[in-house]
Amino acid sequence: MQPYDFENSISYWILRAGQAVERAFNDEFAPHGITMAQSKVLGWLAHDGELSQAELAERMHVEPPTLAGILDRMERDGWVERHPAPGDRRRKVVRPTKQVEPVWAKIVQCARLVRARATAGVDADDLQRTFAVLAAIQANLRPKEDESD
Repeated sequence: MQPYDFENSISYWILRAGQAVERAFNDEFAPHGITMAQSKVLGWLAHDGELSQAELAERMHVEPPTLAGILDRMERDGWVERHPAPGDRRRKVVRPTKQVEPVWAKIVQCARLVRARATAGVDADDLQRTFAVLAAIQANLRPKEDESD
């Protein structure tokens, strides 16, 4: 196999950091009976408001059938509701319920603990530069708009 300089790869460090963060979240969520997938569903709904199942699957980078199983369990537990979308009864819109508010509060608490652990000892200016660098990387990797339009 051809050698690769992992130590100098931004992708390597981003993916490794992401895996460490996900492990830390799973460790924090497990005692509360919350899964990472459920937290992502609620996170996207908190961030963007109600979403169609297709929009939610796209944001979560999961296949629609995978998301359907997650939503089935969340709906069974009273955490979300699915309603027909106005104008298109085939499309389902996902909404959080009032019953999920204590679950969301626990997710936020866990997220703050993980954030504190992840950034312990990191200088505030370095953290702000990191945010700026990651935003620039994200912008660089966005699909280019078709310039022929």
